[in-house]
Amino acid sequence: MTPTPELSGAEVCVIIPAAGSGTRLGEPVPKAFVDVGGRTILERCVDNIPASLGATVVVVVPADLVERASALLTGVRVVAGGAHRSDSVRAGIAAAGHAGILLVHDAARPLTPARVFTDVVAAIRAGHQAVVPAVPVVDTLKQVEPGPAGLERVTRTVDREELRAVQTPQGFTRDALLRAHADDAGIATDDAGLVETCGIDVHLVPGDPLAMKITTPWDLRIVRDMVGGR
Repeated sequence: MTPTPELSGAEVCVIIPAAGSGTRLGEPVPKAFVDVGGRTILERCVDNIPASLGATVVVVVPADLVERASALLTGVRVVAGGAHRSDSVRAGIAAAGHAGILLVHDAARPLTPARVFTDVVAAIRAGHQAVVPAVPVVDTLKQVEPGPAGLERVTRTVDREELRAVQTPQGFTRDALLRAHADDAGIATDDAGLVETCGIDVHLVPGDPLAMKITTPWDLRIVRDMVGGR
């Protein structure tokens, strides 16, 4: 892969969609504002972005929480999101200025190591249009169908050797992400999935177990224990 000259010195922007309610977490506040060891999930997420990237950071939150997020975060651009995740990512792109490399990162992955960010950016600078971190799938996977008495029936065991669990930050050239989000009606939980539908190859760099996503109360408990153990 030949490095792309125009990206060698391109500015980087990290877009953090944090406009979701996080209802599965069962907390009284939106997920990004839940406390983890004295700091919100959102604050810890921003803190883990390595300064060496020199990146602009755009955080996208519900309109009624823009002021609160702005008070929590220093040196970060905070904008209002939309009804769907794709709407929020597009709002982040609009606020990203002229950055040539755009990273989309889940606020709910507050412990993602700096190495993951730098590996993604390095791969983009090397000439790839879309790069995501991922880890091997370790559980045995079963494909199922509805069965009698409310029990699902296994139809086959899926070969996990070719499967990966994708994490964030997901990195893209500006053109690739704009192309993927050109359809205003597009709704996706994964920006790499949108890019794939455009016929753009997505490449992987090694992820990290610390980049786990907080979705359930159990996930939150694990992260709180890890932060307390530090």
